[in-house]
Amino acid sequence: MLDRDRTDGPKVQTILVRGRLLVDIIWGWAVFGCPVVFSLLRWAATRPEIRLLGTVDPFKNLDYSHDSLKINALILLAVLLLAANTSCEQHREVPGKPEQPNILLILADDVGREVLGSYGGSSYSTPHLDRLARTGLRFEHAYSMPVCHPSRVCLMTGRYPFRLGHPVWGTFPEQWEERTLPQVLKRAGYATAIAGKWQLTLLREDPEHPFRLGFDQYCLFGWHEGPRYYEPLIWENGRVRGDVHDQYGPDVYVRFLTEFMERHQSGPFFAFYSMALCHDVTDDLEAPVPFGPRGRYDSYSEMVEAMDQRIGSLVGALDRLELREKTLIFFTTDNGTPKRSIITAQGGNLVREPVSSRMGDRIIPGGKGDLTDAGTRVPTIANWTRTLSPGQSTEALVDFSDLLPTLAELGGAEIPSGETLDGTSFAPLLRGGPGEGRDWVFAEHRGRSWVRTRDWKLYRDGRFFHAADDPDETQAISSDQEPAARERLQTALDTLFENRPSAVAGD
Repeated sequence: MLDRDRTDGPKVQTILVRGRLLVDIIWGWAVFGCPVVFSLLRWAATRPEIRLLGTVDPFKNLDYSHDSLKINALILLAVLLLAANTSCEQHREVPGKPEQPNILLILADDVGREVLGSYGGSSYSTPHLDRLARTGLRFEHAYSMPVCHPSRVCLMTGRYPFRLGHPVWGTFPEQWEERTLPQVLKRAGYATAIAGKWQLTLLREDPEHPFRLGFDQYCLFGWHEGPRYYEPLIWENGRVRGDVHDQYGPDVYVRFLTEFMERHQSGPFFAFYSMALCHDVTDDLEAPVPFGPRGRYDSYSEMVEAMDQRIGSLVGALDRLELREKTLIFFTTDNGTPKRSIITAQGGNLVREPVSSRMGDRIIPGGKGDLTDAGTRVPTIANWTRTLSPGQSTEALVDFSDLLPTLAELGGAEIPSGETLDGTSFAPLLRGGPGEGRDWVFAEHRGRSWVRTRDWKLYRDGRFFHAADDPDETQAISSDQEPAARERLQTALDTLFENRPSAVAGD
């Protein structure tokens, strides 16, 4: 559908546009004697190149007298043929070039490894994610930043936050808007959409922001503007929706992406499910947001169940569309499990409860915000039917900066010349080949940072840990122990920070 407007004025305007177009189409049928006009218009409804047909009247200056209707029909057909030609140029296959896969990227919010059954967690039920792991590839050493905004900036740019001058929370540097992951894929012919969480600007101040960063369509809750779960405040393609007050936010996000995949099932598409789950409700509005049907907010355990079910719905949609063999499903999370989660409000005050999870014989408190494994070592699963063999796991080191070059390589997209990324591609692993990943990974938070291998971790302040045996970092290793490992990591740190921006000289 072209009409995603939610106010009466734009709806009337859209009806007028469609009415005039209908007259032109009828004449087009008469002139050309075939259904090509109808087919082209139906196809055009899914194209971002003519998205503005739903919000403005591009034919308002045309003469709709009897003598000019045939000319108008020719004009309409010319516009549609031009758009079709543009799309064909974008999607034209190059001989010998691998087919571009569809990409469903799922980023859960505040979910550590100990939450998933496939990683040994036993406190929650995650059957859909466990099935993806069982029939795909599970990463044992994938790392994020310890909190959400830096992780998202890193994912979108392929660069560590300090390279960008540590963007202020809830912002994105304007000079990098044309260099994002969706922009790179879009230039390679991908249709792009995002649903769920944005957190890179306040949409009420800049509703065009997701478009400028490369998304053709979006459906995002108003971060720090209203609820994300019950009675949600949701922006869709530049306008606040007025028809979701009685709906559960995550169902709206999943339905939006499902419809996007249906419209673009001929591919390739990039669908980014940036989940609200399992983050608790917003805590910075004047009054607490509405409770759910339980008469309180959902517990962390209930949100985990809801997360898994919505992921199962998207995977089921791909099954129904028979797109599993053509689609890479890549799941990861933005940081570890929260230490506490809001469960209710009493007298206008929010009440939080602690979050701990069982993993094997350990009880693991939430580690979000910590630079330990509990805050930065995240569950990561890739699933691609008939490309990735089932039941695999990998010890390859990867971090969030690697996602942009990896997905770009899989999608046949080129990184602009002169661009230097922190990330390196692990695309061969996702094609079912071998791969060790990178030599080290990096994370930073509030002026502290480290580099690490699978076994060893070195902070910039000199603290050194055997991370494999001491993931909670209870005992630092003295400076005279393991000199070779320490030296390798110190060299990595020195090289990494050689050309850092002056804006972060004091970190």
